[in-house]
Amino acid sequence: MTELTSAPQDGGRPALALLAVCLAAVAMPLTFTGTAVALPAIGRMLDGTPVAMAWATNAFMLTFGSGLMAAGALADSHGRRRVFLFGATGFAVTSLALVFAPNILLFDLLRGGQGLAAAAAYAGGAAAIAQAFDGRARMRAFSLVGTSFGVGLSLGPIVSGLMIETFGWRSIFLAVVAFATLALVIGSATLAESRDPASTGLDRPGAVCFTAMLALFTYGMLLVPERGWGDGLVVGALAGAVLCLAAFIGIERRIARPMLDLSLFRYPRFVGVQLLAAAPAYGFVVLLILLPIRFVGIEGMSEVAAGGLMIALSSPLLVLPMVAGMLTRWFPAAAICGTGLFVSAAGLVWLAMTPVGAPSLATALPMLVIGCGIGLPWGLMDGLAVSVVPKERAGMATGIFSTVRVAGEGIALAVVGAVLAMLVTARIGAAGLSGDAHRAGQRLAGGDFAGARALLPGAEPAAIITAYGDAFGWLLVLLAGVTATTAVVVILFLGAKELPA
Repeated sequence: MTELTSAPQDGGRPALALLAVCLAAVAMPLTFTGTAVALPAIGRMLDGTPVAMAWATNAFMLTFGSGLMAAGALADSHGRRRVFLFGATGFAVTSLALVFAPNILLFDLLRGGQGLAAAAAYAGGAAAIAQAFDGRARMRAFSLVGTSFGVGLSLGPIVSGLMIETFGWRSIFLAVVAFATLALVIGSATLAESRDPASTGLDRPGAVCFTAMLALFTYGMLLVPERGWGDGLVVGALAGAVLCLAAFIGIERRIARPMLDLSLFRYPRFVGVQLLAAAPAYGFVVLLILLPIRFVGIEGMSEVAAGGLMIALSSPLLVLPMVAGMLTRWFPAAAICGTGLFVSAAGLVWLAMTPVGAPSLATALPMLVIGCGIGLPWGLMDGLAVSVVPKERAGMATGIFSTVRVAGEGIALAVVGAVLAMLVTARIGAAGLSGDAHRAGQRLAGGDFAGARALLPGAEPAAIITAYGDAFGWLLVLLAGVTATTAVVVILFLGAKELPA
């Protein structure tokens, strides 16, 4: 086993501190993939509308993504250990509260709080790890963090499916509580405190504008399937998001120590890392939500069967991130990452050609290809993120990279969900099925087959599934195109010259 060489720290035990951060990293995707598998059951139990159920996943991603840069700045200013412990505590408490959520409104609000706590735990923990290890040891440490995310993604669907079938959907959050609590206990005993002496604290106006931008954009996209692009509320929300983005850029350009150092975007390698962070959102992460909804809600699988099938997509992340780290001895990181994205795009096209309701093996094989493709850049991304800025700005670097990744995932979920609903609506109309195609498209995109069928009286179930399957296939082709284009840009940008210190 490769030994990690740590940087000197007073009072810290780097290997155990890394274990604490990895445990928190397992819990975060566990709550993401677990909720996806449980979403149909949650909708039935809490009587959620399509928009409310979309917020069940988007609320977590929105607050997680928007809080990362602010959490990174707070970690640099007030202490990385302190912010990690605060976040891990909040993550455990909100996860436990979700077990007892009585209605969909409180459930969505708690998911938002859970995302904020996860942002603090991840940003504080990652910044602390960046201080605890130097050189190649730091790259290997962050590869282990990436692998831990892969463990959570891989185990989440099947573990959640088993728990839902045995104890009900509320039990899935208890596993998250266990991991978060263990991370808190180990982290409090082993993490050394560190700060950036040059930090000026939190950029509050920037944080407010950035959060408002993400919230307005997500809200607008969630309303599109129901109201259409021309609705005043949709236009207002999207226009507000643009204004908040412009205000955020203006604020960051004026202050001496910004939350987001815009000058870094002059360097192609830094831009390449950010594009790499966003790449899995459209080619992988959205499938972690859409496929369980399709398997359970449309194809009628049990939660256990759906969770078992999802292993084909996520299991490569258990192994390939570490393999990618070893491959960097012989191949450039840009080539490894670009190749992985091309493989993922090929898998998306293959899955698009696989009909809804096909045998499990026929569906699992292209899912495995997608997972293998994403697994290659997955283990390199975190290490690359902290390698392009000075060590003292590790909190900022981690915050920017993680914000791009998680905010990109939240935006992707909102956009892709809206696109799928519109594609399904269009295919229902093209098939000539009578009824309320608009609302039926929304219901199908959310996995509510019974609700969609009630809105399409007289339509054969096979015709409804065919319309959904055609729309899903076209969506996958679109995502494959985005992923392949990103691969080309990442190869070009990451192959550029190194960023000066």
